[in-house]
Amino acid sequence: MQYSIGIEYALHCLTYLIHLPKGTSVGIKDLAAFQGVSETYLSKAFTKLKKAGIVHSIPGSKGGYRLAKSPEDITFLDVVEAIEGTQPHFLCTEIRQSCIILQNNESPSDLFKAPCTIHKVMVEAEQKMKDYLKSKTLSWLNDNLQAQLPQHLLQAGSEWFEDAMSRR
Repeated sequence: MQYSIGIEYALHCLTYLIHLPKGTSVGIKDLAAFQGVSETYLSKAFTKLKKAGIVHSIPGSKGGYRLAKSPEDITFLDVVEAIEGTQPHFLCTEIRQSCIILQNNESPSDLFKAPCTIHKVMVEAEQKMKDYLKSKTLSWLNDNLQAQLPQHLLQAGSEWFEDAMSRR
C-alpha cells in the first residue's frame, strides 16, 4: 500500500494555513513555490480538500485558500480520505471457493459460511491504521513542527508568506 505524494503536499501546506491572519488566504502558486512542488499537482490536491470541506477557496486575484475548520478538527484521516478516497485497501474476491479440490466435492458455500480469515485480518489492520490516522490532527502536526524547527526558520517562513501576500 502506498499513498500518493498529494497527501504529503497537502499536510505540509495545510500547516501554513494555520498561521494566516484572520480574513486572509494563500494562493496555490505561493504554497507550491514555498514548498518547491508542482503547482498543478498541488492545485488538484486542494480541489479535493475543498470538496471535502477541509479548506475554503477565496476567488479573485487576491484569493486563495484558508482552513474551513479548526486545525484541531482536521485529522490525518480526513486528509487521506480527501486525497485518496474512501475505498478499502483490500478487496476479498473469495478465491478460496474456487479451489480445485472443491470442484467435484462439497459445495463451497457449505464450507465457507464464516468470513474469510485473510479478509478479516486485512479489514482489522486497515481499521487500526484509520484509528491511528484519526488520532493525529493538523494541530498536533503543527505543535510537533513548532517544537522541532528552529525559531529562525519558523520566522523566515512567516515572513516569506507575509511578503508573498503583500505582492498580490
